Amino acid sequence: MSYDTIIIGGGHNGLVCAAYLAKGGQRVLVLERRHLVGGAAVSEQIYPGFTYSVASYVVSLLRPAIVRDLELARFGYDLIPLDATFSPDRDGPGLLRTSDSGETHREISRHSRRDADTYPLFGRTMARMGKIISGSLDHPLPAGLPLSPAFLRDARALTSGILHASAEDRALLARMLTMSATDFLSRWFESDRLKAALSVSGIIGTFQGVSSPGTAYVLLHHYMGEIDGSYRAWGFCRGGTGAVSEAIASAAKSFGAAIRTEASVSKILVENGAATGVVLQDGEEIRAKSVVSGLDPQRTFRGLLSPSVLPSDFLEQLSRYRMRGSSAKVNLALDSLPEFACRPGFGPHLSGDITICPNVRYLEDAFDEAVLGKFSRRPFLDVMIPSLIDPSLAPRGKHVMSIFVQYAPYHLSSGAETWPEHRDALGNAVLETLEEFMPGLSSRVLHRQVLTPWDLESTFGLTEGNIFHGELSLEQLLFLRPVSGFARHRTPVRHLWMCGSGTHPGGGIMGASGRNAALLILSAGGRS
Repeated sequence: MSYDTIIIGGGHNGLVCAAYLAKGGQRVLVLERRHLVGGAAVSEQIYPGFTYSVASYVVSLLRPAIVRDLELARFGYDLIPLDATFSPDRDGPGLLRTSDSGETHREISRHSRRDADTYPLFGRTMARMGKIISGSLDHPLPAGLPLSPAFLRDARALTSGILHASAEDRALLARMLTMSATDFLSRWFESDRLKAALSVSGIIGTFQGVSSPGTAYVLLHHYMGEIDGSYRAWGFCRGGTGAVSEAIASAAKSFGAAIRTEASVSKILVENGAATGVVLQDGEEIRAKSVVSGLDPQRTFRGLLSPSVLPSDFLEQLSRYRMRGSSAKVNLALDSLPEFACRPGFGPHLSGDITICPNVRYLEDAFDEAVLGKFSRRPFLDVMIPSLIDPSLAPRGKHVMSIFVQYAPYHLSSGAETWPEHRDALGNAVLETLEEFMPGLSSRVLHRQVLTPWDLESTFGLTEGNIFHGELSLEQLLFLRPVSGFARHRTPVRHLWMCGSGTHPGGGIMGASGRNAALLILSAGGRS
């Protein structure tokens, strides 16, 4: 059977793209090499009775238009907002920020009364900035190169939020594009404790430190999320992040899209400069009028295409596109609920987002180790106990713990191929770090899953284990993502498109890249 479009990769962006194309009347086939769809947004029972959100674990950026257009609630999408962020300390009660403004004011006042008074203004400003810039997520980039007539003609939809912003907000946005997270936060706050807790949003998934230029933008990137009209709202999907992917896949199938798992693509067929289909690992050829890759740029252009079909200047630019994976993931099955030494007992501090970041120096030390090609012995950890939010994820009285780890560089000083032999050492470092705040945690562990950057690459196809398909640095955003001149989901090969996070607007469980690619493909009649 021939298709209008074949989509390589059943990650959430590929599924979103498939759903919109099928809804638009196309015959669509999604090919996923694993046994389940979702890419890095999957839920699996790695240990009997315990369901892990194996890689991606929270949702905040999924575009509201996608939820509405695809009627995801009808297919089981149920997002539960996370109302608390807790940053524990070795000494003292730590810092808890919740949706209760009075309680948050009291918590921050322990560290600085001035910061407590300023914090609401900061929150409103960041929500406003997120709203200004988030409009750019829902539109494909303008045609042509920057400042060309075609670009300027089409730029209004992309930049409408910025054009209507005040001069002060535009100046603030310009500063955020180049400032470090800590420098930006220092303009607002004096407390090192609060600055550390806020700055970690600027380094998630990036090989940069909190004092690295440009991390203020990454911080802003995490304020673009919207749940039920509330900006900067993290959420957990009932059933884990795999439930997000399954809902999108169900929507795509309801519109007529076909999805095949355990169907690994080995090659994109190119004839007379145009993509005409794919070849699977077992040799099967499938033809289509167009092909869309949801894989990252390196895996697409260097893994599935011959260099002879790509211009030399394109390949040269691609060689400078930075992946540099820096993150790992640890999942734990626990036989009982742990507690913090600094705040014993059960409370809201356990049921939200938990960040291990005692101070800015701690975060900088963790980064310094990564620069030397070592994983951080005392890493920044972003922790959740999702079974407190969704009890179906673990047996009664037992729990699942999800731990995002930063930094774990893909390129170790001893070589990336040595990661498997360092996997246990990384897992031990994570547990030892948590033990400093949660004594007795190790004795509660029934099962431990450790995913190094090498594992993220080999399991989920993320080159160098980069969770965003490429760093979210200034030179790799907007019309430069992934390569100048090919930022509108198009490629140098006719009828070959891109829809993954390596295209504008970037990473996270957002779906915008998939949606925007589909809109362009439909407007072009499937051709490029």
